[in-house]
Formats: sequence, structure tokens, C-alpha cells
Amino acid sequence: MIPEATDWQALSGPDCLRRLGVGPEGLGGAAAAERLAATGPNRLVLPPGPGRWRILLDQFSNVMLLLLLAVAAVSAALAVGDHALPKDAIAILLIVGLTALLGYLQESRALLALRSLLDLAQPLARVRRDGRWQRLPGDQLVPGDLIRLESGDRVPADARLLESSDLGLQESALTGEADLVSKRPEPPLAADTPLVERSNCLFLGTVVGRGRGLAVVTATGMATVLGGIATLIHTARPEPTPLQQRLADLSRRLVAWALGLVAAVVLGGWLLGGAPLELLELALSTAVAIVPEGLPAVITVSLAIGTQRMVRRAALIRHLPAVEALGAITVICTDKTGTLTQNRQVVTELRCGTLALRPGEEHQGGRGADDSGHGFLTTELAPPPGAVAGLIPGHLDLLLQAGVLCNDAEPRQRGGMGDPTEVALLEIAARAGLEAASLRAQHGRAAEMPFCAERRLMAVWLSDPDGRLRAPLGPPAMGHPAAGTSAAAAMLLLIAKGAPEAILPRCDRWLDGAGVRPLSEAQRGWWLAQARGLAASGLRLLAFAAAPRHGGPQAGLETLVLLGLMAQRDPPRPEVPAAVARCRGAGIRPVMVTGDHPLTARSIGEAIGLADPGSPVVQGPELEGLDAAALEALVRRTSLFARVVPEQKLRIVRALQATGAVVAMTGDGVNDAPALRQAHVGVAMGISGSDVSREAADMVLLDDNFASIVNAVEEGRQVYANIRRFVRFILGCNLGELITIGSAPLLGLALSPLQILWINLVTDGLPALALALGPPAEDLMAQPPIEPGESIFARGLGSAILRIGVVFGALVVALMVVAARLGRPWQTMAFTTLCLAQLGHALSAGSDRPLWRTPPLANPWLLGAVLASAALQLMLLYGAPLAHFFGVTPLTASELGACGGVSLVFVAYLELEKLWSRQRPAPCWSSTPSPPA
Repeated sequence: MIPEATDWQALSGPDCLRRLGVGPEGLGGAAAAERLAATGPNRLVLPPGPGRWRILLDQFSNVMLLLLLAVAAVSAALAVGDHALPKDAIAILLIVGLTALLGYLQESRALLALRSLLDLAQPLARVRRDGRWQRLPGDQLVPGDLIRLESGDRVPADARLLESSDLGLQESALTGEADLVSKRPEPPLAADTPLVERSNCLFLGTVVGRGRGLAVVTATGMATVLGGIATLIHTARPEPTPLQQRLADLSRRLVAWALGLVAAVVLGGWLLGGAPLELLELALSTAVAIVPEGLPAVITVSLAIGTQRMVRRAALIRHLPAVEALGAITVICTDKTGTLTQNRQVVTELRCGTLALRPGEEHQGGRGADDSGHGFLTTELAPPPGAVAGLIPGHLDLLLQAGVLCNDAEPRQRGGMGDPTEVALLEIAARAGLEAASLRAQHGRAAEMPFCAERRLMAVWLSDPDGRLRAPLGPPAMGHPAAGTSAAAAMLLLIAKGAPEAILPRCDRWLDGAGVRPLSEAQRGWWLAQARGLAASGLRLLAFAAAPRHGGPQAGLETLVLLGLMAQRDPPRPEVPAAVARCRGAGIRPVMVTGDHPLTARSIGEAIGLADPGSPVVQGPELEGLDAAALEALVRRTSLFARVVPEQKLRIVRALQATGAVVAMTGDGVNDAPALRQAHVGVAMGISGSDVSREAADMVLLDDNFASIVNAVEEGRQVYANIRRFVRFILGCNLGELITIGSAPLLGLALSPLQILWINLVTDGLPALALALGPPAEDLMAQPPIEPGESIFARGLGSAILRIGVVFGALVVALMVVAARLGRPWQTMAFTTLCLAQLGHALSAGSDRPLWRTPPLANPWLLGAVLASAALQLMLLYGAPLAHFFGVTPLTASELGACGGVSLVFVAYLELEKLWSRQRPAPCWSSTPSPPA
């Protein structure tokens, strides 16, 4: 029988075995087979995703593509009826097919995050079955199996720990925190203990970093914590990015306008007695003219160019729409470790004697010249009752040496390799001028007591034959050696390090300004108050003690001499405070969402300017009882979240989105993947991140640096500014084409669908692509974010498009009327004028400054594109095969000059439009103030 899911951390080991129906010999083969049939294999189940054909068909759900397909079908039917080659239909189908192919290739890589999860879950396991240990594939495990784990093993299922020896697990894939987590089987914990604090439980996908243990499997497959995350990834529904929403709105509007204009033009032609076939061809031309066929390609290439710029700034974009979405970000939810901080431990303060010592600037490079003698800045503390203020010679040296000798990290040229806490001790000693390798060679270990979670300390017995190491501890009379100490033991020095709560009760002496002194209860309380004060600042503490002439491990760990405290932290990245300030200046609210301790979260948040002093820190368990409305109110005013688990990260992102925020979410572990996928822009870590998080994200930071997110936001804003410039350019031109086509009832059909496609793709498309390569604006990060629901036509863009299109169309129609009355080839002249005028429009659109104040090579790509498009237009006019294919007539010099003259008049109007726009006050991007910290 398999018990229902329960809070295994709240049961003792024997109770867990009874609930699971297993004894010390493990499960029998028959019982295991029965349970395997009931639970299924121990693997994560990949939910069925859309097939290839479904993904391909979804590409044709865009209303603009559907309109083009309808136009192609009607055009092909007309051509077949006339026994002609369906040139227009072929061209349209090629454009539609290319657009659909690009979308298919991008979306067919979906669900890779879940496949990465499967790779995490297939280790071999040492299992006790039928009274003997054997190795079995991880997918054969069932609840009740006894498993044995050692350093380097990947945990094959969720389990309750039964026995352990110095067991430490790397749980960063689940919690996001890099430090090893100590595990011990007892005591039972409260039923509501957060995941990150369940010290008697093991979880699928985590890795044993040290020690060994025996555990009983409690859950397998999708019933595990990792399986729950896999479910969250699948159920997370990423909201469309602002660009996708705006383009969808643009598509709907264009199609509605196209249908309305087609109806109006056909009705007008019918009232004027037009032939049905001519009216139908006129309708096709109108529909093709209003749909900007080149816009999807232009936007795609613009986004790709933005990604290249971002790569140069250490941000790799996986999904193109995320480029523009970054420019609309209003909230950045960021992890702490490795993103805001350096993901390493650094000793920031020592308490020694009655002094507080902090590394100074000189200390960063080695020895300093201040009064500590080791490059530390010292502060006198008020001494406890009965103590002598100050620091005796050699005391600081002994404390630093203790950090090197009672330490399992391996020294390296730059710091060390091993537990980050112990590497920090090597680094502070090295910067003070101590050589770890030579010091360890002089004082070899005679015995050791490894760190364990129960004792919360580590102890080593060191050879000190000449007594130099123990000299600060005073003459032999001060030593109080244990009874029966041998001559060899008399040359040993015990050094212990651990939590202050574990070390201080074992000390009966300490070092003040006069040397070794008895430690009174008042003085012990003073040291505990020092430790509490440092811990309240979010620092990690280690206490150090020593005992000269110690009798060895059998003599116990009592009557020690307290040496002092060392406080560590994972320091903020130096560039992060400026990046946070840039965020605030740009109207973006940074929010810390971490699994770490709330004191640490507040300390780092205040240090980098993310939160004001005394800002509240909301812990994960506090979110559990909140409904959606209460959570939305909370996320509006809170910038610090700590002790947060995956489900809560997902809820925070959804609540922010419900308030109208455009959210970017950073993460590096498996636990972050659901929230990364839910956010408008998921940002994974490229160095420390897991494969799962990288596959679920839209952007990967190549340097794991928060400042790179801010740089990417700036690039995203530039991309959106470019897209608005494209839309103004392309739709202004298309409106002019529509007005030209609308004149057909007066003069006859002006342009064929094929000619319109040429204009939209060649004389519109190439210059529009080059617009993306122009120099970026300088004040993008001084403006607030774009309103999330803002139309792409907001802030005067729609009225500008209308003015430009009307002027453009009026000029071309006037040319057509004059040319027709003079008996000139007015259709070809209209076609050529539309092309040349749009090239002039592109040059004008390349800068907000007047053309005469813009350097000719400010954007050489734009100049080259305009010249290339002009050359192609001339080839079409004067190359006989192309002229015949497109149905145009070669123009004389005077006719071509007339086309150029009208184009110059249009460019002159555009420059006047710029001057008029510069006289008006610039509209703000957003009226929403930046939320408080």
C-alpha cells in the first residue's frame, strides 16, 4: 500500500518507515513491482505539445496573412480565367510562405525546458531490495525504497533522511541559493516548514556536495517537488509581449480599414459605371496597398539587429519579441545571489579584542599602514564590564591564522577552491599577507573533527612544536591542559570554528586588551550581543576559539579561549547601485525576489538602493493566505520578498501582471523556470543558470549581471522607437498609395497588385531595414516606460501618418491628372513617383533633425539602401524584361524629371512637418509615476 502524500518532515524516521510499510531490509521485489505498477516509472512526464502541423497552421491565424491569402486566391482565379500567368498570386504566396516559415521555426522549439527537466531526473540509484544493496535505474524507484547517497550523487527521488554523516546538498536548482545545505535526520520539523528549511528531507534533482546519508523514498515522478515545478512550467501561460499586442491591434485595424476601403472604392466605381472585372482588380490593389507586406520582415530584422547589439552588452536574446518587450518593462523582479551580488563570500568585518576591524581600501591590495597593521580600519568598541580595552600583539594574526588552518578549502593563486565560506577566510588572510600553503605546511593536522549540523562547528588539532602559533594565548600557566596530557599532546593547539551559539558556550576565557582573561557571564552576553548585531545586518557569522596543549579529541571541546568573530556577506556587484539608479530614473521598479534570509535581503536591498532603510521584507509563508486582490495590493508597495518558493514566485509575477505591469523576471535555477516563462521577459543566468532556466527564458545574461538587464532595456527602447519610425514611414507611404488607387474611378486603374508589392517590398522594405541601423537616441533612459496598453499610434503618430499620407497621395494624384491630360504614360509616372518619393521619405525619417543638419553618413546603411532602391527602380523602368513583367513604360528624361520634382516637393513638406513637430512640447511616454520603493 502506498500512503497518501503527507508532511514527511514532521514525522520521525521510524514513523516514516511505518507509514511507508518498509523495514531495515528494504522492500521485497514483489512489493516494489506492485508499487511501481501503481505509481508508474520515476520520471517526469512531458505533457503533449502541439504537433508540427499544428504549429505550422497556427502561423496562418494572423488576420493580415489571411487577407493576403484571400487576395492571392482571387488574383489567381482572375489570371487563370484570362489564361495568364498568376504573377500577383505567386508573389503574394511567396511572401506569406516566408512569413509563416519564420514563425514556425521559432515556435517549433517549444517545450525544451521540460525536456531539460527530464535530463535532470535519470540517475542510477543505490537501493536496498530483498535485504541487499543493488544499483537500479532511477526510474525503477518507488515510495518506500531505501537509498544510500554519497558525495557527488544526484538525488534520484524525494526522500526522508534516516541517517547522515556530515551530509550537505547543493540545492541551488530548487532554491536558487548556491551554498551547501546541511542535512540531518532529526528532529522532526513543523508541518508548515518552508521547502528551503526542510533539513531532514532530500529532493529529486539536487546533488550531494559532501558526506553521506541513508534515506527512504517518499515521492517519485510527477509527485516530487521537481515534478510540481514541471507542472508549473507547463501551466504557466506567458502573456503576449507589448509588441505582439500592438502588432495584433495594428493587424486588426489594417484589415478593417482594408475591407472598408475596398467596399468604398468598389461602390464608387460601380456608381460611376465601372466594369466588374476592373472593379475586382481594383479591390485587390486596394487590399494589397493597405497591408504593409514588408513590415513583418522589417520588424524581424530590426529585432535581430537589436539582439546583436545586446550580445555586445552581454545579453543574449532567445525570442525576438522580447527585444522590444524589454523597452516596455515597468518592473524587474530579480534574484539576489549572483545577479545583484557577486555570488561569493567576502569577510567584511572582524571582532577581535574590543575592536571592530573592517577591510580598508589599502587592504584590498595587501598590507596597509593603519593601526591594525594588516590594512584594516579599526573602530573602538565600548568594552564589556571588567574588560581591558584594546588588542594585544599577535591576536589578529592568530584569528586570521585560525581561519586558514581550521579550513578545508584548497588555496589557489586567486583565493581558493571549496566551500565559499571557507574560501573567504583564505582570501582575507592572503590580503593581510599570510601564506596559506606555508602556514599549513608548518602546522600539520594531528586530528580533526569535521563540521556537522548537530554540533554546528569544526575543530582541528595542529602541530605547534615551537609554540609560536599559540604565543598570544600566554605562558603555559594560562593553558589549563587537560588531565593526563602527554608530552606530544602538549605541543598541539586546538582551533575550533562554528556558529557563535555553538562556540561561545564552550569558552571560559577570552583575549582582551591585557591578554587571556576569564570570560564572565556579562562578557559572554556582550559577545552574543555583538553577534546578534552583526547578524541583524544580514551578515553570516563564524566564531573562532583555541586551546593550547589540548589533549586531543578524547579530551572534549570545553575550556576554550575565544579568539573573535568574522562576519561575511555576498557583496553587491559594484556596478549594481548605478544600474538600480538608472532603473528608477527610467521609471522602472526593481523588486528583489529571493529564497534567502529576510535580513540578508534587506541588507543587500538597502546597500544597492533598491529599498529604503527599514523597508518591509515580505516572506514566502506570508503570501499563502492572501487572495488575488490582497496579493495585487501587496506587490504594488513591496520591493523585497524573501524565503520565496517556486509557486510563490509565479504568483508574484502573475499579480504584478494583473496590476498592468510589464514584468521581467530573472532566475538561474529549476525553481525559477515557471516564473521565467510566465513573465513578459524571462531572464536567465548564462554562467550559473541551469539548462532548464535558460530554455524557459527569453533572454540569457552572459555575465549574470543586473546591470546588463538595464543595458538591454535601453536597447529595447531603441528598438521600439525604431518600430514607431518604421510604422510612420511605411503606413504614411501606404496611405498615399491608397489615395492614388482611390483615384481609379476618375482615370482608370493606376497600379496593379504586383507593382504595389514592388513598392512595399523594395522601395519601402530596404530603406526601412536600414533605419534600424541608425545611431541610438541619447535620452531613452531619462524617460518613463511606455504605457502597457498604449496603441502604437499614440503620441501623435496616427495623426502624423494621416497628414503625410494625404499630402503624398494628393501630390501623386495631381501628377497623374496633369500627365493624363498631356497624353503622357501617367500610370508609369505615378508608379515611379511613388517609389522615388518614398525613398526621399526614408532619408527624412532617418533623423529627427532637419536633413541639412544631419551628416550625410550619419547612417551610411540608409544612404546605401536608398541608392540601391533607386538603382533597382531604374532597372525596372529601362530593362525590357522587367518592364514587360511589371507592365510599365520607359520614361523620357522630362517625364522622369517631373517624377523627381514631385518627390522633392514631398520631401520638403516632410521637413516642414519636422520643424512643426519640434515646436510642440514632446509628449511624455507615460503618465504613470514610478512606484515607491
